[in-house]
Amino acid sequence: MNEDGVKKPGPRAQRIAEMLRVDHAGEYGAVAIYRGQRAVFDALPHKARMSALLNHMEAGEAHHLATFNRILGDRNIRPSLLSPLWNAAGFGLGAATALMSDKAAMACTDAVEDVIEKHYAAQIVELDGVEPVLADTIREFRDDELEHKATAEQEGSKSTPGYRVLSSVIRLGCRTAIKIAEKL
Repeated sequence: MNEDGVKKPGPRAQRIAEMLRVDHAGEYGAVAIYRGQRAVFDALPHKARMSALLNHMEAGEAHHLATFNRILGDRNIRPSLLSPLWNAAGFGLGAATALMSDKAAMACTDAVEDVIEKHYAAQIVELDGVEPVLADTIREFRDDELEHKATAEQEGSKSTPGYRVLSSVIRLGCRTAIKIAEKL
């Protein structure tokens, strides 16, 4: 207990709060990335197919975000204090990659989903047996992220000029955001 007589959460509860804060921030950022990409492609009639594809993937991320919003509320866990930054950075990344090309937008999805899939896989291992319902939710979301990654690859993500550099920078940004969002 602290000096006000309020019970402090134990290490396990703190760790789960960190996980959920990061997952919420990640889904928030993913929705922003797709919004940024669609802001570009929606304005281009000849990109209607790409816009529809992105809209479909964004809807999946919006479902994940709504779920994490509910879980954070149910558990009285605050979201990341940097949510406005994740929104701006996500939108900017999405718009920038869409302005580069369809394939660059897909390379962005490929890189982000690669990091998130691994992140979720580690959380599933950590939560199995401790929080099985939460582990199952994250498992379902990981499978969705893998589907998005496969779609990006089918759309030619890896044939983007400068793919290695672009995907490396995006992956580094994602891993950095994860570490920051755990605490802030």
